Amino acid sequence: MTKNITVRYFAGFREHAGIDKETIAVEASTAADVYKKLQHRHGSAEPLGHCKVAINDQMADWDAAVSDGDTVLLFPPVAGG
Repeated sequence: MTKNITVRYFAGFREHAGIDKETIAVEASTAADVYKKLQHRHGSAEPLGHCKVAINDQMADWDAAVSDGDTVLLFPPVAGG
């Protein structure tokens, strides 16, 4: 089933996408499904395990379910120092 999901990009993901958010129609059951669909679309090579995700402003696991109308926030790895 196709779901309308708003995706917000941060840091390196925003640079790859060239936008800070978009609404997509996607067949996805989990946050990981959404990420995998967008990874090819925007040319990101970051492994899933290095990144963080939130759904509707709540940090989530990659296997968390997504529903029609959700907002998925994608955070690339962050280095500090």
